[in-house]
Amino acid sequence: MDVKSFIKAARLRTLPLSVSGIIVGSILGNHFSLMHSDSFWGCFGYPSVLTSEIFWLAILTTIGFQVLSNFANDYGDGIKGSDKNRTGEARMVSSGAITPKQMKMAMIITTIITLIIALLLIYVAFGIENFGYSILFFVLGIASIAAAIKYTVGNSAYGYSGFGDVFVFLFFGLLSVVGSYFLYTKQIDFKIFLPAISIGLLSTAVLNLNNLRDREEDEKNNKNTLVVKLGFQKAKKYHYFLIFGALITTLIYVFLNFKSIYQLVFLIAFVPLIKNVKTVAENKIPAALDSELKKVALSTFLFAILFAVGQTVF
Repeated sequence: MDVKSFIKAARLRTLPLSVSGIIVGSILGNHFSLMHSDSFWGCFGYPSVLTSEIFWLAILTTIGFQVLSNFANDYGDGIKGSDKNRTGEARMVSSGAITPKQMKMAMIITTIITLIIALLLIYVAFGIENFGYSILFFVLGIASIAAAIKYTVGNSAYGYSGFGDVFVFLFFGLLSVVGSYFLYTKQIDFKIFLPAISIGLLSTAVLNLNNLRDREEDEKNNKNTLVVKLGFQKAKKYHYFLIFGALITTLIYVFLNFKSIYQLVFLIAFVPLIKNVKTVAENKIPAALDSELKKVALSTFLFAILFAVGQTVF
């Protein structure tokens, strides 16, 4: 068994994007909790979150879900033949580097490890006195595992029927940000849904870029992504909506919580994102969009850091 092949199948370049919501929710949630305590760090949510067990367990849990999703995607597309002529990174099952049986076992092991970490996270966050919250988050964890697997695996895989965007928005945006915020605060401030929407939209933009790039091949393989359903030009307009929608919801949050001009430091991350919009608008060769995936993913990661620190430190 080639370990390097499994590392490739894990697609490590997707991990910064997957933890972006955890960074935002954790720093804002930790900041809120400390502001209502007598801690020395009460004015600085960001330094203490880095020593928080909740933060690192949430990061590890999310990475587990992402790796599981990547394994399942590789497996599902591989056995269906959807990756034979794909652009971008080679997939391990379709290339024969990993057999379907080996990938199934990797998915099982990843699921077990991730569940153990998730259970530890739930215990650290809620203890035994908040049993109802523990059950809720355990159910959400099971739902996340099911969503990761069902994206491309099975006859009813939602990634093949145009619902991938919805699940990415919900799990990478709303659940990631609001869920991690709740782990710290044990309550929900409805304003937290604004940055959650922003992260969700930017995460969906990465998926949309991926589907724009693969549109022709997906159409041949009956993989009816939203891009296939909308068509290339309308999917481009959808992409503009995702990027500018994320900008608008973030600006609304800052306006509602305005304290300092430094809260707008996150705009730095939107410089490459706006450039991406221009690149997509001018694109006529879908395969050329492959390099844009990394740019948008890393820009989202940068946005998460700048936004969260900007709201809590300055």
